[in-house]
Amino acid sequence: MLSIKQLNKTYANGVKAINNVSLEIPNGMFGLLGPNGAGKSSLMRTIATLQDPDSGSIHFHGLDVLKEKEALRRQLGYLPQDFGVYAKVSAEKLLNHFAVLKGISSKGERKEAVEALLHQTNLWEARKRGLGTYSGGMRQRFGIAQALLGAPRLVIVDEPTAGLDPDERNRFLNLLAKIGEQVVVILSTHIVEDVTDLCPRMAMIAKGTVLLQGEPQAAIDTLKNRVWRRTVSQDALAEYQERFNVLSTRLVAGQPQINVYAESQPDDGFRSVEPDLEDVYFLQIRNAGRSAPATSAAAAAAPSVPVTA
Repeated sequence: MLSIKQLNKTYANGVKAINNVSLEIPNGMFGLLGPNGAGKSSLMRTIATLQDPDSGSIHFHGLDVLKEKEALRRQLGYLPQDFGVYAKVSAEKLLNHFAVLKGISSKGERKEAVEALLHQTNLWEARKRGLGTYSGGMRQRFGIAQALLGAPRLVIVDEPTAGLDPDERNRFLNLLAKIGEQVVVILSTHIVEDVTDLCPRMAMIAKGTVLLQGEPQAAIDTLKNRVWRRTVSQDALAEYQERFNVLSTRLVAGQPQINVYAESQPDDGFRSVEPDLEDVYFLQIRNAGRSAPATSAAAAAAPSVPVTA
């Protein structure tokens, strides 16, 4: 169990990146969902002991992370949002080098670990190739391979599927799901589908603040019979956005299709649709973005999602 209590971090420029965050994260996949700039990376860097918070605590299986950083690092696998590789070095050689840095001193043990991870991440056939020749998805899988060296008990992946094509994304997510069967895996992302597909528990964050946490399906259920859809003309779109609490807009056959949050049918042209996590996400983000949500009828009507441990 990873336990985070009342964590705060404000940078020198005045940006409050982490605002009184408390989370309880058990073994398995945990999704941290929020837009770019929400504070996800700041939170991940703090958990990974790459920066200190201003206040609060982090404990992992009884270990005081902020006081015993080296002990946490020995149990940590971390794939940051941006990581560099030596383009001309093969995956096999660089993974072996990382294994040395992780303290796997026995040559035989190191060879066994590297070969197992190359197979696990489906990079065995490409192990002799320079990393500069790898596709984006292959580089991400290499990133996971290095993060898994030393059998970590906590794995953090920050925006791992951004920019991947659908096939590579699916392969990567399947790999994460398999890893998450035994350890704590935190998946930080702004892609709603990643959390929907993988995570039995999640938290949504914006402006450094946790908006909700719990089970994705429980959050979706709060919008039952409250999401409505219709197709509108381009000319009328602005009017609908003014009149209704529009959650999302997408083009279907060249025409805008809008999802609206409302307690009852907004007008005769709308039909009720089953909500999904994207609807929950947009509603929470829009409510968080309002400077005075209590004055907004739509915000006041927004359902609350129970915060669970």
